[in-house]
Amino acid sequence: MAQVRDTIEERSVVIATIAHPTSTSETNALLLTESMRAFGGSLSSAPIWCFTPENESPVSAFFKRRLDSLDVVMVPFQMARKSREFAFAGHVHAAANAESKAMAQVELLVWLAPNTLVLQEPRNFLLQRGKSLGYRPVHHKLLGSGIEEPLDEFWTLIYEHCGVPEDQVFAMRTQIEDIPIRPYFNAGSLIVEPDTKILQTWLDTFLRIFQKAEYLRFYNQDKRYEIFMHQAVLTGVFLSNLAKKRMVELPPSYNYPLNLYAEDKTKNRPESLEDCVTIRHEGFYEDSKWMEKIPARKLLKDWIAERLPQA
Repeated sequence: MAQVRDTIEERSVVIATIAHPTSTSETNALLLTESMRAFGGSLSSAPIWCFTPENESPVSAFFKRRLDSLDVVMVPFQMARKSREFAFAGHVHAAANAESKAMAQVELLVWLAPNTLVLQEPRNFLLQRGKSLGYRPVHHKLLGSGIEEPLDEFWTLIYEHCGVPEDQVFAMRTQIEDIPIRPYFNAGSLIVEPDTKILQTWLDTFLRIFQKAEYLRFYNQDKRYEIFMHQAVLTGVFLSNLAKKRMVELPPSYNYPLNLYAEDKTKNRPESLEDCVTIRHEGFYEDSKWMEKIPARKLLKDWIAERLPQA
């Protein structure tokens, strides 16, 4: 066992995220980067890149100073004009840019949505050799496809436009409901080998198909189709370009959704957030009573409170 662990630790890694010039986005990105530095264990000193869109207003001077104090590199990037107003398109562009920058520098890129907190050493980010993708399933089925259900029109289009082979489809279980679905990868927590160029393929495919007329009526029918289009395309790209044997599903303690804690009736529901390795959130700190509500111990609550902007 020790021999396997040593092999894993040899892999170099970089962490990447995105920040928009808003108070919430900057606060999220700072909590993420500070938590990685504080609780990341052997990965606490890994390089961290924070991507910021050049087409938007500049991030705040305070944000830049905090990133600098954390030894986080801020990386401006350009977005395709046609996608600038589309939900989460910035994440797709930033992830592809991070992958391109990471090539020839490191063996593994960890892409994390900024509304992530790291609470323990994320050892499973260090994929074993021969594995090219570490992922978590989506939290809810929502627009996903049940493994026993016929493939609906939306997913039929995604499979067709991404070129998904039938034999690549396998079952995974949602985080909160624990129900079997066809593959549907959460886009906010990914570990990839940059040399696969899989995130560039994600961007190229997204830009090629997201404005097609076939999808516009889905966006008009239900806003969630636009919100999760980037994630659906990601799923199609992964299935069409990576064999299942090269994928690793991370444990349920990774990417745990704090905002869905009350809904979670599964055996994987943590007693306290400290049992999680990484969590996702929806700006819990914007609720004035957040310290009373989140399932965490005082030490962690105090740590978070000390790093929030003062009203």
